[in-house]
Amino acid sequence: MATWNASSPTASPCSSRRRTKAPARRPSSESPPPRKMKSMAEVMAKSVRVFEQEEEEDEDSYSDLACEKCGSGEGDDELLLCDKCNRGFHMKCLRPIVVRVPIGPWLCVDCSDQRPVRRLSQKKILHFFRIEKQIDQTDKSELSQEETRKPRRRTCSLTVKKRRRKLLPLVPSEDPDRRITQLGTLATALTALGIKYSDGLNYVPGMAPRSANQSKFEKGGMQVLSKEDLETLEQCQAMCRRGECPPLVVVFDPLEGYTVEADGPIKDLTFIAEYTGDVDYLKNREKDDCDSIMTLLLSEDPSKTLVICPDKYGNISRFINGINNHNP
Repeated sequence: MATWNASSPTASPCSSRRRTKAPARRPSSESPPPRKMKSMAEVMAKSVRVFEQEEEEDEDSYSDLACEKCGSGEGDDELLLCDKCNRGFHMKCLRPIVVRVPIGPWLCVDCSDQRPVRRLSQKKILHFFRIEKQIDQTDKSELSQEETRKPRRRTCSLTVKKRRRKLLPLVPSEDPDRRITQLGTLATALTALGIKYSDGLNYVPGMAPRSANQSKFEKGGMQVLSKEDLETLEQCQAMCRRGECPPLVVVFDPLEGYTVEADGPIKDLTFIAEYTGDVDYLKNREKDDCDSIMTLLLSEDPSKTLVICPDKYGNISRFINGINNHNP
């Protein structure tokens, strides 16, 4: 039988019990070991759940948002939210129309000091375009017969000659209310952009004088209108003064802004409108951001070249471009 001797420094070889050494105590002056920090994956795992929950709540709160003007909730990319009242408005439903998404905070008309563009009445539209008088149906029929009366063709020989195509007068809409609506779209667009209506060229002090616009300064010579084309031009000018405008409407395009579309059939080579606005030298407008500058006179001297700038004065020509001219 194995025995244990307390006085003996060592245990018996047959003993299975061993003494373990106690861990040494750490001096109080030493700093404690660093605490185990959570990994970034563990932190993000918890934060993602909270973020997704908040995002779902925001989507649910704006899922039934609709435009205050038209009542439709379609077109989320064109729906602006007021930073004060939190109501939604389509950019094309606002007056004036908002072409691009504003940068920074945006306030609606009710929350800001901006005054809305009101719809122009018929009386204001007639005054806006300085229409001389309205013609009753009997006078109109007599006038249309005189204007559409064509000279009798002369008998010619068997030799067929190619005739030069002449300008055709505009054919306005027969319904007077429809013409007022067409003029109303133009008046609204001009008012929204702060442009005054003008049916002629304007020579403002500080820009190009009237004496700079002469046919002898045109490079290569000026094209002269024939007698028939000149009569067509004068006839169309008289029709516009009476409020008989071409069948055109000014509409809003989300990419190009205000454009012009046909509101009725228009034949080829039909006179529509003259380009109007302020006349200035091209050298003064080289850095102008106006998107509707038109060349008026191309001179041998580039510094004497004239352009028409419809940024302050203009008519429907200011909105005509090639985006919608494919309509019949």
